[in-house]
Amino acid sequence: MTRVMVVDDHPMWRSAVVADLTAAGFEVVAEAGGGHEALRRARATRPDVVVLDLQIPELGGVEVTRRLVDGDPGKGEEEGDGSSGDKTEHRPPRVLILSASGEPDDVLEAVKAGATGYLVKSASREEFLDAVRRTAEGDAVFTPGLAGLVLGEFRRLSEAPKVEENPTPELTERETEVLRLVAKGMSYKDIAERLVLSHRTVQNHVQNTLRKLQLHNRVELVRYALRAGLDDPDDD
Repeated sequence: MTRVMVVDDHPMWRSAVVADLTAAGFEVVAEAGGGHEALRRARATRPDVVVLDLQIPELGGVEVTRRLVDGDPGKGEEEGDGSSGDKTEHRPPRVLILSASGEPDDVLEAVKAGATGYLVKSASREEFLDAVRRTAEGDAVFTPGLAGLVLGEFRRLSEAPKVEENPTPELTERETEVLRLVAKGMSYKDIAERLVLSHRTVQNHVQNTLRKLQLHNRVELVRYALRAGLDDPDDD
């Protein structure tokens, strides 16, 4: 069962989100209304996915995202957060931004901080629940229209001088093929169908590639692939 934490400073909206998640079979392990509280509870409960509003008091959603993805949710926090002090290694949560804002600057700042997906609050209940499921699986999920914005920004960044002499060190032919499709913005499901692979196999290829390239998430992987020129068209 996917463990989810919901962060929003509007109690009624937060309660509605929690109710939808619970009814859909997710385990809501924590709620928070502000940045510091979110970091404390994330450290104590270790959710798989954090559904996070950008406009929250104290730290703000972008900074909370950065600290969660960096694996340092307790940075700068006071003692007394209810955690046991256990330092066991665990994967940082994936962050799905759920915001009223669809402004390009807000979207890009959240993605650069490490958010896996970005959904506006006008999305339907079904779109939201599907986004949480896909975020838990590692898919980059965006409100329609925002995915193109993010890929366009990464393409702009890819025009910077390349640092890597060997853009795909130690990658197998299949891993490179999957990476090329990731750079095109395709979901894991679409990649699996195109390459006639299982969804799990695609996930494994992506995780192996992340490890080999010493990257942390799919957002960084897309940026790397674009800089390496792996998004060239290859029509069927």
